[in-house]
Amino acid sequence: MKNFDLIVVGGGASGMIAAITAARLGSKVLLLEKLSGAGAKLKATGGGRCNLANTLSKEDFMARFGRDGRFMGPALNAMDHLALMTFFSGIGVECHAPDGKRVFPVTHNSATIISALENEMKKLGITVLCSQKVSKLTNDGKRVSGVKTQDQSFTAANVIIATGGLGYPMLGAEGDGYALAAAVGHKITELFPAMLPLRTKETWVKGCRADTIGKAELRIDLPGEEKLHARGDLIFTSDGIRGPVVLDFAREISPLLKKYDEVPILANFTQGMNEEGLKERLKIEHGKKPHGITIEHLSSFMPKPLAGKLCMLAGIDPLKTLSSQPGRQREKLIKILAWTPLTITGHDGFAMAMITRGGISLKEICPETMESKLLRGLFFCGEIVNLDGPCGGFNLQWSFSSGFLAGHLGSLQGKQEP
Repeated sequence: MKNFDLIVVGGGASGMIAAITAARLGSKVLLLEKLSGAGAKLKATGGGRCNLANTLSKEDFMARFGRDGRFMGPALNAMDHLALMTFFSGIGVECHAPDGKRVFPVTHNSATIISALENEMKKLGITVLCSQKVSKLTNDGKRVSGVKTQDQSFTAANVIIATGGLGYPMLGAEGDGYALAAAVGHKITELFPAMLPLRTKETWVKGCRADTIGKAELRIDLPGEEKLHARGDLIFTSDGIRGPVVLDFAREISPLLKKYDEVPILANFTQGMNEEGLKERLKIEHGKKPHGITIEHLSSFMPKPLAGKLCMLAGIDPLKTLSSQPGRQREKLIKILAWTPLTITGHDGFAMAMITRGGISLKEICPETMESKLLRGLFFCGEIVNLDGPCGGFNLQWSFSSGFLAGHLGSLQGKQEP
């Protein structure tokens, strides 16, 4: 069978829900996946636990994607986190938000989600062909008419591209969707790796690897970029930093690394205490133990290895009492505790990136339908468009919501037009 109402290119989260949505509306759907099976990247989501969505209000959710976040409004209206949870409940997967924010399947296992989606596609009679890489969108310059793979051709009045970004190439990411879109005239913004660990010039970080720093805050220390900041848990590595706050902040730093050889940042490892707060805290600790050594006072609110390294940066002897330290060094210690300087020198690129910053220009996509403004019948959804958000279920919810909208409108349009 070569003729379909709708062809979905890509078997990830957005592609599978788009195919299911269209099939439920009566469309004859073909899903093409270039790997040997669907949902490969979905398996790695949330460390394999599959963080599906986030319970933030629509306005707060969109704000987490930056100035272009409002583009998501129609998709979120069509399927917010509650509707998504209802959808999964309807195919046998119960979900919950144990921390009140992040939504997971109750099994906390991505295999549960993939299996349910695959079973639903089978139940609906969706044709799924794997190991099929789409090489071309067939069209007459005004409307799409189908696709060509390496060895076959298929026709359809509507095509949805849901191929994702460049992150995790070991899971099939090659950017082929960008090439398909560009071939029919779409602009692709510059692409950067996002949501990945960062390397630092400072080597002292490797001595602090055993501990997680809660509620760390990061700020960029460059003229005009000072407003960029993030807060969350941080983990030191052998050559830099990682953890949720770093993964979130990497999307801001990656473009700057291309512009500058190094990106200086300031980090607060004291759960937000400023200089005055730190002075007061140390005064209290000194009152408890007047003869206590400096590192003991500091380790009351941060891991001892980190306290030792920050003493070193300030020129402080950690084994002496704070009152015996030179006044200039005490002042320097307070400043370093409030904002520790770090220098970001690089990252491991798309090989370690969970998502991609950049993509198909939003100006060329209708947010109410996810349809191309350049070629009728062509739709996009998920990570391939120029939208990326932080950790916490944001990117996956966008994939499901945009896939649902594209599948819904793509199916309806196919029935209304010849």
